[in-house]
Amino acid sequence: MSTLLEKAFNEIKKLSEAEQNIFAKWILEELEAERKWDKLFAESEDVLEKLAEEALKEFKEGKTEILDFNKL
Repeated sequence: MSTLLEKAFNEIKKLSEAEQNIFAKWILEELEAERKWDKLFAESEDVLEKLAEEALKEFKEGKTEILDFNKL
């Protein structure tokens, strides 16, 4: 375990049991969400690559325009 993580856990130990459970639930949900995003990105790599190639092609053909944030 890293020093920083150990320090965080030492601080968490000072919380009430209810607060510790809230923190534990939150971190477990975050880890699960991160795994899901990793899986989704891995599965969509071909699609993203195709979209990027299409965007570059349109840019090179002059079919794009500069985004003007003042017009949003």
